[in-house]
Amino acid sequence: MDLREILNPEIIDLRVKGNTKREVLENLSIHLLEQGYIGDVKQFVDDIFLREAEGPTGMGEGLSIPHGKSETVKKIGIAIGRTVNPIAWESDISDSGWQETNLIFLFCVSVDNSYAENHLLLLSELAGKLGDYGRVQSLLSAETADEIIEDLVSDKAEFECDKTSEEEIVELDIAL
Repeated sequence: MDLREILNPEIIDLRVKGNTKREVLENLSIHLLEQGYIGDVKQFVDDIFLREAEGPTGMGEGLSIPHGKSETVKKIGIAIGRTVNPIAWESDISDSGWQETNLIFLFCVSVDNSYAENHLLLLSELAGKLGDYGRVQSLLSAETADEIIEDLVSDKAEFECDKTSEEEIVELDIAL
């Protein structure tokens, strides 16, 4: 399974609403419910927060990759949200333990072991692609869900960017 197979423009929200992490995760999860990826928003979000309690998923550069396993998942996918306003998110990147997040990649993964194996591979692939500052900037400025998908599946080694980042993107602990 590769990224293109699980990216769906119907679960990408370029103006996801919410003022808190929970509100944003709930709003992204509604898209997952409406598209048949999950059966219960509350249970799914609660399961994501169980995983979040084990360690932060803020990667730096305004990126967060919440993930976890849930029995309510019907099919694997990644809901992507770009927030209207920055959201406070736990991160190892700063001394305060928090970062401002604008771009969220919410993994939707079943408790089934075969799904979990695919999840780890996809999470690793995505985290590697997000290590490219130019790609991140392209994702932050994309105007359509299709542009987001194309940026993520592109084989370009590096995206061009006018400036470099002073902030390092942390490696994500992908253990579930």
